[in-house]
Amino acid sequence: MFLTDKRGKRSVSHRKMVSRVEHPAGGYKKIFETCKELAEPIEAQVTGQVPQWLTGSLLRVGPGMFEVGDQAFHHLFDGQALIHKFDLKNGKVTYYRKFVRTDAYVRAMTENRVVITEFGTTAYPDPCKNIFSRFFTYFQGIEVTDNCLVNIYPIGEDFYACTETNYITKINPETLETLTKVDLCNYLSVNGVTAHPHIEKDGTVYNIGNCFGKNMTLAYNVVKIPPIQKDKSDPIEKSRVVVQFPSSEHFKPSYVHSFGITENYFVFVETPVKINLLKFLSAWAIRGTNYMDCFESNETMGTWFHLASKNPGEYKDYKFRTSAFNLFHHINCYEDQDFIVVDLCTWKGFDFVYNYLYLANLRNNWEEVKKSAIMAPQPEVRRYVLPLTVDKKAKGKNLVSLTYTTAIAVLRSDGTIWLEPEVLFSGPRQAFEFPQINYNRFNGKDYMYAYGLGLNHFIPDRICKLNVKTKEIWVWQEPDSYPSEPLFVQTPGRLEEDDGVLLSIVVSPGAAQRPGYLLILNARDLTEIARAEVEVTFPVTFHGIYKT
Repeated sequence: MFLTDKRGKRSVSHRKMVSRVEHPAGGYKKIFETCKELAEPIEAQVTGQVPQWLTGSLLRVGPGMFEVGDQAFHHLFDGQALIHKFDLKNGKVTYYRKFVRTDAYVRAMTENRVVITEFGTTAYPDPCKNIFSRFFTYFQGIEVTDNCLVNIYPIGEDFYACTETNYITKINPETLETLTKVDLCNYLSVNGVTAHPHIEKDGTVYNIGNCFGKNMTLAYNVVKIPPIQKDKSDPIEKSRVVVQFPSSEHFKPSYVHSFGITENYFVFVETPVKINLLKFLSAWAIRGTNYMDCFESNETMGTWFHLASKNPGEYKDYKFRTSAFNLFHHINCYEDQDFIVVDLCTWKGFDFVYNYLYLANLRNNWEEVKKSAIMAPQPEVRRYVLPLTVDKKAKGKNLVSLTYTTAIAVLRSDGTIWLEPEVLFSGPRQAFEFPQINYNRFNGKDYMYAYGLGLNHFIPDRICKLNVKTKEIWVWQEPDSYPSEPLFVQTPGRLEEDDGVLLSIVVSPGAAQRPGYLLILNARDLTEIARAEVEVTFPVTFHGIYKT
């Protein structure tokens, strides 16, 4: 059902999260095109009224350059990092953007070619070098990318752009200047960390990354970076490992994109999508190898859930198992009675979803995009429940006694606890992804609302709100409009969980004027409050923060 607001704008509000809009014109291709950075901020044209209390900056990051010279990047996660900033003050909005001056970017600009291998694009030796120089270049070892295009988060008083390697890059959130490259390996026993750390109210940062444990066995370390130090020293220098999770396979860690945290526990989900470290270490020097070449799937392991206590950090040797799925984003998890409830955005099966995110697929014509999505793992929002107390006499029985969920956990004769989920949302080739909650108040706690970006055959074309208790759904959508992950900002002084706004960057390439805008929605019902339009389009962005 289309609703028209007082400014004549049309949006969709209905009770199904499935997109009803087709995209034969292929306007989505604009979000996969290179753009230029801006010399200075530009003022946006505001329609509606920006709330006076909304005074801060929306910072987002994603790929902004999809080719260098005559060399194209191949995968969605390859383009050079571009930071976007919307400043909101006194009802007015300005927009600015700037490329992050990482080593990957600077060297690519200097040599006018891809110099450092990215996620799905291989860097080749300089063709101008002689054959001996090129030979030795292949065997100089792995040069890990610092292309920080995935997220932005605070550590102490500083802000860092990040990817999923061991490098993070300090930026100035006001000017978007690149300040310092930090190698976390200098402080922590990790080979890399996720781009989705958890940040507690006092500023403590928790993250997870794989590492080599005892006797050269693979493991996953949860790391802790403390809040601002009284002596004003760098909190990263005080970082440490809190607890270690074992790996299901030697030399084949699972791909980890995020993890869960409750008041007393860490939740780690180990999926069947694996990184073959032997291939990574030995084949990297061979012509044509990149990160994507080193992924493989374990078709028999299914998915394992792991738990560890926070204080003290202690691994809990429960053997939670379930069927195979891909996982990128946790929505939330919390403790209730003697259980941990875990809500996830899953993709069914062991086939790696990233195999379907090559730019050639995403830039294809609409009918071809749909054909590709049919072959890919199918998305589903799921709730799992992990019992903290297991009665060994209860073999074959459901251990979950929470009355509000249909999720089950059954103790098997081999000592494993088999999990079956409650499905919170499922639609063919329709994903609720890039989830957000009222993080400051409800992360790790019992909650009601999740917000997400709706993917229609991998194309982002709507913003969704899900009541995880009733499964009620709200949707914002306009034809030929492509939004980004919606960030929730709470109305100051309000207590209701959904009393606030959602901020999303939208590309609308079919518009006669100002094809890009910042969208401000009422988080209660997804009705439009305001939009701030600029005369530029935006490439796709992944994640970011709202800074007050």
